[in-house]
Amino acid sequence: MGDLLRCGQTLLTCSICFAFSVAIMSRPHVSSTPIETSLSPAAGGWHCSHLYYSWNRAALARMDRAERSSATAAIIAVLDPAGNDAPLRMQTSVVSGHKADFGLMLMDSDPLKVERVNQRLLASPLGHALVPGYSFVSMTEISEYVPSVEQFGQRLLAEGETADSPTYAAKVEGYASRLAGMNHQRLTPDFPAYPNTCFYPMNKKRKVGENWFTLSKDERNALMSEHARSGMAFAGKVSQLITVGLGLDDWEWGVTLWAANPEYLKDIVYRMRFDEASARYAEFGPFLVSYVCTPAEMLEHCQIGA
Repeated sequence: MGDLLRCGQTLLTCSICFAFSVAIMSRPHVSSTPIETSLSPAAGGWHCSHLYYSWNRAALARMDRAERSSATAAIIAVLDPAGNDAPLRMQTSVVSGHKADFGLMLMDSDPLKVERVNQRLLASPLGHALVPGYSFVSMTEISEYVPSVEQFGQRLLAEGETADSPTYAAKVEGYASRLAGMNHQRLTPDFPAYPNTCFYPMNKKRKVGENWFTLSKDERNALMSEHARSGMAFAGKVSQLITVGLGLDDWEWGVTLWAANPEYLKDIVYRMRFDEASARYAEFGPFLVSYVCTPAEMLEHCQIGA
């Protein structure tokens, strides 16, 4: 019996050692190059938050006019894009409908500076009258579907251009000269001057027969190229920014549109719904339409100081 027990213990020890050695060998190779620890996106982009709030009218009614009037100054200071602690980009807008009263779009390389705006609002003299609503947390990125100069040239050839034609050379040279600026705008964007804006989150489907993530890269590139051409028809009317929420929020991407006229928001969304990338493979969350304004204009519109 003792010999059997010792034999069993030996076998168990060997099994554990074998499993441990397999686990060691299965570990991914660790680079000897030190990895920088940082809160800023490694690719050089920015954190982005869309935050929406409603006013608690009952709480406001318990404040007299003098209190409300003085408290608005604190809100204006928090939402001042030129303030000492303001994120690099901050935009206020008045929201249409019951989903919210106003919205903020905030961007910075430091996520805590972005979130600090929310905390400062809630800690302000009007914080007890603010009701946080929808939010979306994301980061800027250069999409994998943005073609390189070489890929752009190959696309032109596939569309019928010839490599020795002057138009081919001019188009490739023009794209190459614009690409760096376009990628800079994708990672660290300036807000356009358009007054009408809309935000919505979206996913790509994972349904049987409609699984975006089982398509080949070439198939996905072709679909996104069609989608991009639809958007280009609105150049000069609509500006778009897509931020990524994968691993950060419940939806995979956030789409922000700004338009010279609110009708263009309707037109571009309708037109792009017919593209296969949307019609077959996209899922959409809530749409929040709003109108860009100053913090003081937002407070006046919401009749907070009245």
